[in-house]
Amino acid sequence: MIKKYEKPVMLKIETGMMNKFGSSPYYTRKVRTEIDGVKIDDLVNEHGSPLFVFSESTLRQRYKQLYNVFSTRYPNIAFGWSYKTNYLPAICNILHQEGAIAEVVSEMEYDKARLAGIPGDKIIFNGPYKSISALEKAVSEGALVNIDHFDEIYDLEKVAKNLDRKIKVGMRLNMDTGIYPQWTRFGFNLESGQAMDAVKRIVNGGKLILNGLHCHVGTFILDPNAYALEVEKMTGLMYDLESKFNIKLEYLDIGGGFPSKSKLKGTYQSPDTLIPSIDEYAEAISTALYRNLKGGHMPQVYLETGRGIIDEAGFLITSIVTSKRLPDGRKAYVADAGINLLYTAFWYKYTIETDRELQGTNEPSMINGPLCMNIDVIEEGTLLPPMEKGVRLILSPVGAYNVTQWMQFIEYRPAVVLIGPNKTVDLIREREDLSDIIRREKVPERLKIKA
Repeated sequence: MIKKYEKPVMLKIETGMMNKFGSSPYYTRKVRTEIDGVKIDDLVNEHGSPLFVFSESTLRQRYKQLYNVFSTRYPNIAFGWSYKTNYLPAICNILHQEGAIAEVVSEMEYDKARLAGIPGDKIIFNGPYKSISALEKAVSEGALVNIDHFDEIYDLEKVAKNLDRKIKVGMRLNMDTGIYPQWTRFGFNLESGQAMDAVKRIVNGGKLILNGLHCHVGTFILDPNAYALEVEKMTGLMYDLESKFNIKLEYLDIGGGFPSKSKLKGTYQSPDTLIPSIDEYAEAISTALYRNLKGGHMPQVYLETGRGIIDEAGFLITSIVTSKRLPDGRKAYVADAGINLLYTAFWYKYTIETDRELQGTNEPSMINGPLCMNIDVIEEGTLLPPMEKGVRLILSPVGAYNVTQWMQFIEYRPAVVLIGPNKTVDLIREREDLSDIIRREKVPERLKIKA
């Protein structure tokens, strides 16, 4: 057997607790040979690489955990599954089977929810853009529509006029809860008085009935007290509206933003240390509700759960296709999955597991994807042992946002499978081929290449 020669490189690795690469120069990464009892080899042999894999049992367990934590503290609560987080029909249907209604932010997502069999009155319709046709459809089907801006008030008044009836609407707020930068581009600002101006406009218009308030303070919120302050301000406005306009609101939608166990780039602490438990969020929210609601008043409360439920249920299997040595001495590996499939790689350091035991000393390495772009980096700095072509990496958690934000760019998008009860493996999205790419493309007759 002829061994490939590689010129040796000497690199100084500072070990210790504050070393960004880790504390040991020896291989300490975990090996994963299966997911939910199904072998990685069998998954790749059947469906190819790269491959997204979702665990149905993890998804159902996580939903039950979150729902129980909140509902045992405040019983009048409902979860709205955040479609933008992952809107594969099989995934959505699991959450709907568990009891979640749908939360959507576009007409496309609304149509997907209706196609899945979710009735309009079980859909929360958010987002900064809702066309007149989308609003007409949603209102006529009884959806809960949260107004995002003044133009949407005018649009909904047109819809009410066309339907010849008053319609119930909610209103989205943005506010200072100590989370910076604030998400001020969505909804009406509370502190500036903009939200109250919007309420006056709704009341004076006479065509809309305000029956709820919505707020989503951000994403990957690490401070449970931000939700407590949000609830305090929303309930304060609710009773202010009741006093000034005799408006009796039916619900408070406090959004989502709960973090998963993803590791944020630039942090040294592990997610288990850095990220509060879901009990801390539930305790902060429920305590704020009981502290600020008037005696006996228990409005419907919605949570728009997404990442916090599904992220840990998702894995991506990718294969090493080559490696090279960079001028700065680092080892660079190329995998068959990149930022075309892992949009969240810009923010998170994934857990990286290998499908086999690897020998050799760790060294500073980076993992690139297959795209012909310099920004296609899955991991820019970590300690890895030598890896040959064909070694498979299992990246997690990747269940949130990647399948909805992936790009059809340069490479075909891969298959997605769901591991269900008794180790069943269901294909829930087929691997793309050229027909998927060109089926909507048109070439004028004058531009066709003649044989």
